[in-house]
Amino acid sequence: MDPVRIKKLANTYASMTAENLSRIIRIPSFSGAEEGVIRELEHICRTLEFDEVRIDGLGSLVARIGSGQKKLVIDAHIDTVGVGDRSQWKDDPFSGAIRDGLVYGRGASDQKGGAAAMLTAGRILKDLDYRGKYSVYFTFTVLEEDCDGMCWKYLIEEEQFIPDYFISTEPTSCRLYRGHRGRMEMEVHIKGVSAHGSAPERGENAAYKAARAALALEGLNEELQPDEDRFLGKGTIVVSQLKAFGPSQCAVPDVASLYIDRRLTWGETMELAVQQVKDALGSLAEEVVVPYYDKPGWKKTPYGQELYFPTWKLPSDHPFVQAGRHAYKGLFGTEPVVDKWTFSTNGTAVCGRYRIPTIGFGPGDEAQAHAPNEVTRVKDLEIASAFYAYLPYVLDESHRLGQTHG
Repeated sequence: MDPVRIKKLANTYASMTAENLSRIIRIPSFSGAEEGVIRELEHICRTLEFDEVRIDGLGSLVARIGSGQKKLVIDAHIDTVGVGDRSQWKDDPFSGAIRDGLVYGRGASDQKGGAAAMLTAGRILKDLDYRGKYSVYFTFTVLEEDCDGMCWKYLIEEEQFIPDYFISTEPTSCRLYRGHRGRMEMEVHIKGVSAHGSAPERGENAAYKAARAALALEGLNEELQPDEDRFLGKGTIVVSQLKAFGPSQCAVPDVASLYIDRRLTWGETMELAVQQVKDALGSLAEEVVVPYYDKPGWKKTPYGQELYFPTWKLPSDHPFVQAGRHAYKGLFGTEPVVDKWTFSTNGTAVCGRYRIPTIGFGPGDEAQAHAPNEVTRVKDLEIASAFYAYLPYVLDESHRLGQTHG
């Protein structure tokens, strides 16, 4: 397939891509409340005559083009974080305004922009009557902001839907990404002994113990080391919440807790991270636990997992990374920048848990994620649409030459 033809189609459909993004930004879709935007995306996919359109048991939309034996999955989560302080927004967060080459609103970069580009890629593949070796699946997934990758844990374990290759369309500024650090959450429970506030020496102050514990974890953060090749960088640990309670406001608090955000570099596991916290805190901590997420999604299907999201990366010479490089260079005539995300994505499940080859390529900037006045560039949408549509042809050719596996 001539990449010039695909580029021209992506350019022809650029306005449609931006308009579709605007449509889905105008539908709020916070984690667990995504039904409205899923229904709209379902309607668009049917209008574009995708070969298969279905909603899975957890509430994600799965759409397919092609009928090859292998599965190439292109994924966007369509839930968003909240708005935060509305006074910091210059426009309505759900305006979906399009002006000066930008699309505005919550989710524009993180990450409904990827979803809009996927719709256009599907339209291009339909126009080209794609009949290659891959079934190209476009997945619009739920609950990522609350529990990265759980939607894919469900698809893989409960529905036995297992990709051969996976692309995350989280924002990369149209760079090619091949990994990111993992993450996990922990709670530290601390106990003291209450006493009247007029005689604090009679008690054991859980708040003070929690403060010492927080400082000990600040020290632990300084001790954490980067991965061997320094691609992902060092792990980090942050105390994100500190709470203390007692019988009254005039009493020594007898219970306290810390909530921890831990980012995991290559080689760091859940077990290692928990033990590091226990060692750093010693007798200050009553227990250290990894919380379990089981909030129901919009379909109310019972499902959950521990809040642990494994690290993942592919080697720079991995065949799938190389296919991404060839696709980009074929379309745009230059080598892509190959890098990694700072934050976490659904790749924690697909590649981190299940070792399915994964790359990232998405419109918009990582720095826009969760920020007020979120935007993405219409040009990025066009570039991403072309990339997603061309990659199946590159994989077909690589397969023919015996350069890929999976």
